[in-house]
Amino acid sequence: MLSPKQRKTLLKYAYDVIYAHLHGTRAEIPYDPSFESQKGIFVSLHKDGELRGCIGYILPYKSILESVHDMALAAAFRDPRFPPLHKDELDKIEIEISILGELIPVNNSAEIVIGRDGLYIDHPQGSGLLLPQVATEYGWNITEFLTHLCYKAGLSETALKSSETKLYRFEAEIFSTSDQS
Repeated sequence: MLSPKQRKTLLKYAYDVIYAHLHGTRAEIPYDPSFESQKGIFVSLHKDGELRGCIGYILPYKSILESVHDMALAAAFRDPRFPPLHKDELDKIEIEISILGELIPVNNSAEIVIGRDGLYIDHPQGSGLLLPQVATEYGWNITEFLTHLCYKAGLSETALKSSETKLYRFEAEIFSTSDQS
């Protein structure tokens, strides 16, 4: 777990990276040994309570700091669901960072806890991930969570019954700029 100060530092860094990209400058890179560990990371952007971008690494490819840098830029400028962020939107954006824990295979849906677990599905015809906070935000039960996970992966809900499907749960450390006020 990161301290409140470390969380604030990472959120500021994500903001600074996006700001620097929009203004042609460079963000100051914070130093903290904790940021060197490798974790899966998602950066989500919200504007007026609505999703404005969300991209991440499921697996720990890079350090926390490098991942926050890359995913902040990707969420702001490369999420195919949204146009690239404009300068006039930046001060209206809430930044949320999710640091993913280990992927744990799910053998029975009773193992899934709404509010604690995110889900990842891997199937030869598609894969998808929903962060832990998504089910809570939409008030989904486990069945609805699994159904929406399949839809996100471009699969029918029958994919859950396939022997080719791998289903995982994970916990995440989630914090946002709205927590800092």
